[in-house]
This record gives sequence, structure tokens and C-alpha cells, in this order.
Amino acid sequence: MQFRVEIIMIVLLCGAMVFAGCTSIPSSPSVTTTGSGTPTGTSSGSGSAVGILTTEPTSVVPYYNKVVVDVGVKDYLGNTEVIYQGGEGQIHVKKITATITRADGQTQTASLENKKGYTVEFEGTKQTDRVEVWVSMDNGDTYKINDVLLEYRIH
Repeated sequence: MQFRVEIIMIVLLCGAMVFAGCTSIPSSPSVTTTGSGTPTGTSSGSGSAVGILTTEPTSVVPYYNKVVVDVGVKDYLGNTEVIYQGGEGQIHVKKITATITRADGQTQTASLENKKGYTVEFEGTKQTDRVEVWVSMDNGDTYKINDVLLEYRIH
């Protein structure tokens, strides 16, 4: 009889997890935080319209190298912030690079410092833009930790 109760509890627990969405892969968090910082990269692009922007899968980062970089929502001008939040692997971070691909085809790349709260702001468009964040570790591994599409919405 006790065996049945355990099975029923396991089935109910699994059902609750599925219903709550606990089995899906988490998406990149979106946070709006004010901060300072300017992109220290280059801007390039032909200015011609690009096809539809799509994202690619991000890397699976081992727990000991995990860091968090938040990509904020767009403001009313189409600009967005990328904020470094640190993490367990921050002592191993060698370089953090964020790239925005704008809807008009231009790209801009900026480096983030390995300081919690460091922020860079990208000038986006009033359309859908793509932001990618790459982290290079001291052991030579490089991980893509964010790849998000930012839609413009009227506030």
C-alpha cells in the first residue's frame, strides 16, 4: 500500500512540474537596470536591409564557469543595455563581448569589464534587433551565453 502512495506522489509531482513549466530550458533573463558605460567597439554595416534576424542555440556552460549577463528591454528610442551580473565563474572570465545586429544590417560590438554591474548601451532601431553575448575564459574556452531578439514596443 505504501508503494502505491509513493508512486502517486511521484506522478503528481512530475505533473505539477510539467504544468508549471519547470522542465523547459530557461531563456535569457530580461532586466532593465540603469547604469553607465559606453560601447567600446566598432560599428559596421552596409546600411542595407537584412533578412529576418534569427537566434541560434547558446552554449551549455559548466556550473564552475557560469556567469550572467542580462540584456535589457528596449527604451522608447530603441536603445538597450547589456549588464554584467557576475556569477560562479567570474574569476575565470578573460573577456566578455556583446554584439548587436540591428534590423538595418549594422553591427556594433562592445567589451564589458569583469565588474558586477558594468553596463554598456547599444543604439538599436525601432524594429527587432539581435544581441549576442560571448564569454571567453582563462582556460581558452569561449561560450555564447545570450542570443536574443529584442522587439521594439511602444511604452
